[in-house]
Amino acid sequence: MGDLSPAQIQQILVGVFILVVSVALHEFGHAWMAVRLGDDTPRRQGRVTLNPLAHADPIGTLLLPVVGGYYAASSGVAGGFGWGKPVEWQPHKIRRGIRMSTANILVSFAGPFMNLVLATIVVGVHSVLVWKGVITLDSKASLFLYQATATNFILFFFNLLPLPPLDGGHIAGAFVPYRHRNQWDQIARFAPFAILAVMLIPQVAQVFRVPAMWCTKGLYGAFGVIPL
Repeated sequence: MGDLSPAQIQQILVGVFILVVSVALHEFGHAWMAVRLGDDTPRRQGRVTLNPLAHADPIGTLLLPVVGGYYAASSGVAGGFGWGKPVEWQPHKIRRGIRMSTANILVSFAGPFMNLVLATIVVGVHSVLVWKGVITLDSKASLFLYQATATNFILFFFNLLPLPPLDGGHIAGAFVPYRHRNQWDQIARFAPFAILAVMLIPQVAQVFRVPAMWCTKGLYGAFGVIPL
């Protein structure tokens, strides 16, 4: 990172911190929902916690965000993707009376939903701090909170793309009729290539970045705060 300024290095570290916390909450959501539905596997594996270390993946939570942040800081192109350690759960352990497809939808959606909740909380706190005059809209604290909000909306929309193994892929698969499962499985084989395209091609990434930024600005507007 020798060619980066101290401000750019700080930007990378802040982005990684935000991503680590956001991913931890995301994975916690999956684990919490699975336990609520009757499967104690996530609890036995220590995943029903907000401790980021329990959900961190060495590559997806640390290495990739740092590399992506470096690329973003040095090129000016948005970067910094990441993921956490997948939560393991056993559908056959779900309480009787709950359909497996319903459980799959609930557990899958719980992760992105936690990112939505965190984004809303951050905007609420940010708005109160601005209203009370604790911070200004052009302060570093405001930039940090705005970045945290945008990151969580990006995680929300990215993970809901209907591409396995993303959460949206699991949700979409739960709606596929049994007679069409083979066709879905054949299509799903190519999903990782589509995910790579979404991550690496800026024009394709707009499919989730545009709604994420629209929701970020819209939520701030709803709270009566227009960030700079």
